[in-house]
Amino acid sequence: MSPEYSRAIGDGLTLTKLSVGPMDNNAYLLSAGGEQLLIDAANDAGRLLELIGPAGLRAVVTTHRHSDHWQALAEVVRVTGAESLAHADDAVEIPVVTGTLADGDTVEVGGHVLEVIHVVGHTPGSIVLSYRGEHLFTGDSLFPGGVGNTRGVKENFASLIDDVEHKLFGRFADGTVFYPGHGKDSTLGAERPSLPQWRARGW
Repeated sequence: MSPEYSRAIGDGLTLTKLSVGPMDNNAYLLSAGGEQLLIDAANDAGRLLELIGPAGLRAVVTTHRHSDHWQALAEVVRVTGAESLAHADDAVEIPVVTGTLADGDTVEVGGHVLEVIHVVGHTPGSIVLSYRGEHLFTGDSLFPGGVGNTRGVKENFASLIDDVEHKLFGRFADGTVFYPGHGKDSTLGAERPSLPQWRARGW
């Protein structure tokens, strides 16, 4: 199966989206200036390595600890020698982590900078990566139609909806595109009117 798309999202920065594994996880490859960064080595290591190709890989960022997002991580890191990065609060449950991230940290690829935004609720160490505030890689914290699953735990839902509302919708414009861990992309503008409904329904 070929990538869903490959397109430029900045000067010299290309984004390629690939759905992998039985749970249709999205893996995102960012390429610029001869460097590449992978967001979520979720599954199908062979397909991911084919996508990465001879250019190699600078780093893999894992958005959160849930196992469907790192099934291919150990193999991809072994073959490419890439760094493996995740938030410190989730790193202990991810099989290979060579460096930890915190809110406000940055990750670079080919001179392009992505900001780490910590959003608590789906897991303790879930992160969103922001590129210029115009593109957000949200893992399982934000989808078209709602925030990520908090398994009926009210405190976790309250934390997640607060973080998503304040740290994402409160900071970024309607035209900002977000790329979730499963399914289709959307924009903050398309989802913003539904925020009160999400909060009221509690999931």
